[in-house]
Amino acid sequence: MELYDLRVVVERVEGRSVCGLAPGDFFELSASNRLTIPAGKHFCIYALAAVLPLLPAKQRSLPEDDWLEQDCLAACPDPDERLVMRIERVGRSSLDATELT
Repeated sequence: MELYDLRVVVERVEGRSVCGLAPGDFFELSASNRLTIPAGKHFCIYALAAVLPLLPAKQRSLPEDDWLEQDCLAACPDPDERLVMRIERVGRSSLDATELT
């Protein structure tokens, strides 16, 4: 089984950055379930919670006409912040489905 490895990048902050994130900040998701944040950096749990439900689908190959195949943006729920994140496919991981739960 192959899944995409993902990078979630702060694309822009249209309001004020309450959580301290800035454009270019990111985290990565690889090998199905490994979330990594660069050393010395952080990622807001509320922004993370907003994007998490989309990640399992973005890890998979989707039909070309699927809306999630065509869209890659997600927004933090904080109305003052208006933080927009971009989900990028950055590689692929090969996994043995029998080793997963």
